[in-house]
Amino acid sequence: MHMRKAAFTPARRAPLMRRMETPTHSLPPRLRAFVRQLEHAVAHAGGEAPLLSRARALLRDLVAHDDWLPAPFARPHPQHYQQYLLHADAAQRFSVVSFVWGPGLGTPIHDHTVWGLIGMLRGAEESQPYARDARGRWHPHGPARRLQPGDVEAVSPTIGDVHRVRNALADGVSVSIHVYGADIGRVRRHVFTEEGAAKPFVSGYANTAVLP
Repeated sequence: MHMRKAAFTPARRAPLMRRMETPTHSLPPRLRAFVRQLEHAVAHAGGEAPLLSRARALLRDLVAHDDWLPAPFARPHPQHYQQYLLHADAAQRFSVVSFVWGPGLGTPIHDHTVWGLIGMLRGAEESQPYARDARGRWHPHGPARRLQPGDVEAVSPTIGDVHRVRNALADGVSVSIHVYGADIGRVRRHVFTEEGAAKPFVSGYANTAVLP
């Protein structure tokens, strides 16, 4: 199956002229409850491992329900993925985004540089971890994982941060909800070739305003 790669190009994102913040009270009720519980987890977890464990459970509960994401934040683009900011923590401790794939789209090999959780809301994604060999080349590391609605996957520089992802549906849209340990649209990250070349990028966001 031919996979169209979604370029990680800031020019395809809304300009980041200012930090976009969402008053918690304006969020949809399910998302508002999730954010408040996540704020508590981030403040009191006491390390990455317990934080990921607690946040994974919270995100699994959130994506178990597909009745809360407003339609404008689940809108695909025919040529590249869309990353919509749903909530940015005022202290920049985390952000919540919706990641929307058109049919057949995929990413290059890339990193995140911060902890992250990917929760499948609708459709399906395939995530292939990568590892670097002694010569600096990137190779698939273990089997690819197919994420179905309700599944949650974790990444971080500690447990494994580099992967390639694609929409597993050739004829449908897929949507996942991601949580990252920073304002991910502003984080300097990298895409990689299999030969090991790295190119920096900043993803930005597809939206110029967050939830009203």
